[in-house]
Amino acid sequence: MTEQRTILIVVAHPEPGSFNHALAQGAAARLRAAGHRVTLSDLAAEGFRADLGPHDMQSRADPERFHVQAEQAHAARTQSYAPEIRREQARVVAADNLILQFPLWWGGPPALMKGWIDRVLSYGFAYVDGRRFDTGLFTGRRAMISVTTGGTPERFSETGVYGPIEPLLMPVRRLALEYMGFAVAPSHVAYGVPRSSEQDRQAYIERFSDAALAMAAEPVAPTNAWQTALSEVPDGAWALKR
Repeated sequence: MTEQRTILIVVAHPEPGSFNHALAQGAAARLRAAGHRVTLSDLAAEGFRADLGPHDMQSRADPERFHVQAEQAHAARTQSYAPEIRREQARVVAADNLILQFPLWWGGPPALMKGWIDRVLSYGFAYVDGRRFDTGLFTGRRAMISVTTGGTPERFSETGVYGPIEPLLMPVRRLALEYMGFAVAPSHVAYGVPRSSEQDRQAYIERFSDAALAMAAEPVAPTNAWQTALSEVPDGAWALKR
């Protein structure tokens, strides 16, 4: 019998009736039916802000100048993040598996998903100097990207007008998830959603659910490295960096 996993699915789409939500809900239902714990972060419904800024912190390291890493380190040390960031970071920490669900807009994730990455996967929590990739703070955990497109598979082929989709997903896969230490499963892509039939959509939901279940069956070994990482970095390490 597969061990129980805790899975966080982060959804970045403003329309609750969208196919992105259908994918997330379908996978969540299958995972729960298999005995796993699932949390859905519906960023639009929860009013999550996309823009990083001073509103992220309830107290400041330097009220005169907003240096992102310095302020994030201060917020991590003093536990002074804004409530919505604390909520999302707690969900990340609790998760064995992380799934990011979003549409591909203008060749990348929507601002809402990019904002979640910028604000939640912050310095002092998700990464610090010298801890990346195979020494990342979230090694031992697994992640997956699930994305929808308007373009057909042909348009995202080697000879298509857009080219292969994986280079477009690389910044999220390699420079965020793998950077943090996650073992990242193959991406799930639902192509040509506006042109797809109900039968096509159900098949996409089934395939995504199967992939999420397969990832949940893989071994994990979460650590609490995120709790102590800042102790490895001198206080004020970012003060002289511009």
